[in-house]
Amino acid sequence: MRTTIQFRSTPVGDAVFNASRQVWLASLGAAVVTRDWAQTEAGDVMRTLVKEGTAVESKAIRMVGNRVEGSLLKANSVWRQARATVEATVRQAADTAVTFMQSSLPRSLPKVKLPSMLTPSVHVRAKRAIAKPAAKAKRAAKTRATKTVKRAKRAVKAATKK
Repeated sequence: MRTTIQFRSTPVGDAVFNASRQVWLASLGAAVVTRDWAQTEAGDVMRTLVKEGTAVESKAIRMVGNRVEGSLLKANSVWRQARATVEATVRQAADTAVTFMQSSLPRSLPKVKLPSMLTPSVHVRAKRAIAKPAAKAKRAAKTRATKTVKRAKRAVKAATKK
């Protein structure tokens, strides 16, 4: 006995096969139309698109560049100002500390050369040079007052001894 296989076509199978064939043929047609368009019109369209893109890119770069440049200038300015403020504050604190220590320590201590970062700045030295006559007058008045107080104490002691 011989077995024979028979294929029966169904209406659904034919519809699926025809639909997939139509998709294949449509894609081939799209490829041909695209090739023809690329050969004839795409060059002009592509050149126009590149030209427009270049113009927009340069405009965007200019705008962003200007803003970045402005931001960098502002950031550098703020940084310089902050640095100058910190330096001035540190110098002022160091000058104050040095002046306080020099005035509070006894005069008979040996002189020690301070590192340059701890010496009073030129600005402070200039102020001192201007204020020297006033400081001398103040010291002289203090000395006179001290001498007067000492004389008064001696007089009180002398009076109490008698």
